[in-house]
Amino acid sequence: MKKPPPLTSCSEEQRQNAMEKFKIIKPYLSDEKSLNVIVEESGISTRTLRYWISKYQQFGLKGLVRKNRGDAGSFKVEKAVQEEIKNLILNLKRNSITSIHRKICKICTKNNWQQPSYNQVYAISKTLLPSMKKLAYEGKKEYQNSYDLIHRREANYPNEIWQADHTPLDIMALNEKEEPGRPWLTIIMDEYSRAIAGYFLTFQDPTAIHTALVLHQAIWRKNNPDWQICGIPEKFYTDHGSDFTSNHLEQVAIDLKINLVFSTVGVPRGRGKIERFFLSVNQLFLQDLPGYIRNQTNSSLITMKELDEKLLNFIIYNYHHRIHSTTKKEPIHAWSHSGFLPNMPESIENLDLLLLNVAKPRKVHVDGIRFQGLRYINTNLAAYVGETVIIRYDPRDIAEIRVFYKDEYLCTAISPEISDYTIDLKDIVSDRNKVRRDLKKQINVRKSVAEEVILSKQNAVEDNPDKSKLKKSKLKRYFNE
Repeated sequence: MKKPPPLTSCSEEQRQNAMEKFKIIKPYLSDEKSLNVIVEESGISTRTLRYWISKYQQFGLKGLVRKNRGDAGSFKVEKAVQEEIKNLILNLKRNSITSIHRKICKICTKNNWQQPSYNQVYAISKTLLPSMKKLAYEGKKEYQNSYDLIHRREANYPNEIWQADHTPLDIMALNEKEEPGRPWLTIIMDEYSRAIAGYFLTFQDPTAIHTALVLHQAIWRKNNPDWQICGIPEKFYTDHGSDFTSNHLEQVAIDLKINLVFSTVGVPRGRGKIERFFLSVNQLFLQDLPGYIRNQTNSSLITMKELDEKLLNFIIYNYHHRIHSTTKKEPIHAWSHSGFLPNMPESIENLDLLLLNVAKPRKVHVDGIRFQGLRYINTNLAAYVGETVIIRYDPRDIAEIRVFYKDEYLCTAISPEISDYTIDLKDIVSDRNKVRRDLKKQINVRKSVAEEVILSKQNAVEDNPDKSKLKKSKLKRYFNE
């Protein structure tokens, strides 16, 4: 059976349609509702629902993607009329579709709109999610009882539950411009072992792309053999911040069959484990570094690169090998000695949707693709010279980039100059800023020398009253020259 294309090659509309199908079959997959109940609520045939379930179980979210027809999703009904139909359905709980149809026809006559048919009203009613109807008909409390997570059990094995969170670190460090700033730390922790699966340091406020980059790092295998944590978690627990609820992060979670679990807005639950790690970072790591806020010392600050290297070393060789006060085990041993094999994606390209926002258009030249002063090559690029492609990359390691052409993955291009190294984009920006500052200093020195020469010439003219003895140039010159 031919595999469906990856999510990165699908349009946003196709991914959204696939997600709508998933939301309909999700109660069946999680054993919350029987197939007959879903048939009654959605009006979709049992055969169609079984087909969707089979496709999702085989291929994930991309199995629910289908090519749109020219009139897909269109009811040939004015947008204003569609909204009125939805409002009537949600506000009039006990009214039948026939009653709704009569009412909308009266509204259309009053506003000189084209009247929809009964079948069109019926089709639009089926696009409303059961959860939306539950909220409109029975109120917030009943909606929460049906759809909100009330209890969250403890993890029983590695990669069952991962948890993510952000915090500003209690330290001042130097950014790319050598200016002091307070960095943010994003962490993904395995709840069973308390091991760290991924992290990200930045001076920017937390965003969805930061969370996506950390999840990309957490799932895939690390270059360092001593950092073994990897795989696809069964559940990914976060709060309701916008940096955790991005659209493409939700799409990737569904495709990889990760159950996204959000805490109740304003009522975070189960955050003690990751808060305990942040406390360990303060007590065991940050307080011994220059720039620690609570020390109030005037010592020189370290750079973000140095802080990143020290934090990585602390996580892998210190924190992972300390006996945890709750589990009574070393995190790395609790994760790796459980006799399980992590569930991995088929390839790293399957995770590229997590890099969706880190995308840039670039032109293919005869010598490859040029980006950030580097040259990237791959034999597959030879047939695309002169074409514009989209590149996706991890800003923490730009030794390689993924190349897409017309929404399809083309190849992975590498930079020969740095292919044996891990190069952070921040390091390149920092080095460029340093070179720019050095050039400005050289220019300023040359300007000061030139000004001294001019000033000495002016003084010589002013000190010599007999200007006729000065040798005159045959060229006409101005005094300031």
